[in-house]
Amino acid sequence: MEYIEIAGAVIGLLYLYLEYRASVYLWPVGVIMPLFYIYIFFVSRFYADMGINIYYLFASIYGWIRWNKSASQEQSLAISHMPFRYWSVALLALSILFAGIAWILIRFTDSPVPFGDSFTTALSIVAMWMLANKYIEQWGLWIVVNVVSCALYAWKGLYPTALLYVVYSIVPVFGYFKWKQLMLSEQKETVRN
Repeated sequence: MEYIEIAGAVIGLLYLYLEYRASVYLWPVGVIMPLFYIYIFFVSRFYADMGINIYYLFASIYGWIRWNKSASQEQSLAISHMPFRYWSVALLALSILFAGIAWILIRFTDSPVPFGDSFTTALSIVAMWMLANKYIEQWGLWIVVNVVSCALYAWKGLYPTALLYVVYSIVPVFGYFKWKQLMLSEQKETVRN
């Protein structure tokens, strides 16, 4: 399994680089990467993480279509702040997802970390939706997800994945500032036109 985990981690780094660049190519890589991690997390009994990777697979298809649809309309999906009215819905979704996933893991699996796994999975679902809509605040959610995930994976002995999540914990800081720069540039371009 170690070679599969290393390959998944390398693909994950490519994905993160493409996300940082706000490149539409992050989405096809985002379709490939979960295929590795569905297996890795199943074998490691991180069932919610396995499930989130099934979600990532479909969310990447959605994001790819969403970003390409905007491009085909000659107007790209702009990086923006998440509208204030969505925050209460996102918090409610996070709470419901966390409670539901924790209940499933406790009741039906032998997950060694049902609450940690539920938390990172629920927050990842919300963050991925924000990414697909190019909301800049998604970077903050990923920092939290990645720091907690790094600790969980190191505890479970998934060291290549834990190392990947160390990088995942740092890059969102730079990603936020990169996206902020891109957002301001897009806004200036819109004003000019």
